[in-house]
Amino acid sequence: MNTTTIRSAKAADAPVIANMLHRLADDLGDGDVFSSNSEIILRHGFGQAAMFDVVIAESEGEAVGIALYFAHFSTTKGKPGVYVQDLWVDPATRGADIGQKLLAAVATNAANKWDAAYMKLTVHTDNAGAKRFYSRLGFFANANETPMMTENDAFKALLGAA
Repeated sequence: MNTTTIRSAKAADAPVIANMLHRLADDLGDGDVFSSNSEIILRHGFGQAAMFDVVIAESEGEAVGIALYFAHFSTTKGKPGVYVQDLWVDPATRGADIGQKLLAAVATNAANKWDAAYMKLTVHTDNAGAKRFYSRLGFFANANETPMMTENDAFKALLGAA
């Protein structure tokens, strides 16, 4: 019988994490702009100033899924939450509830660590399968929010305005 286990990542997992994140980027068509590597994951994800946490799904000793997440706070809700930046499950193991198990582990870890009361994430616009998956779990699009970002020269201009 094939058993999947979910565990918190360790610093030694940085190469495995980077590999799975790269596979996610490839799946989403972002492989050509993906620039994380194991050194970046190790530097920013582990130690006293860690910026994110990771849980890994393993089946028969092989990593088959990942969720990367961090603390989020809603001033509107007046509560801490958790933001899932990346969720990926190996295509060969999809349909075995691994994604749901990863999200359950994230919810549990975040609730225990910083009293998270909600979970937030974004989905690529053209990823219909992911939208169906998240909808089945009770996620919904908030019509009052539009994710936005700044980077490169515009971000540098903000730095210069400080």
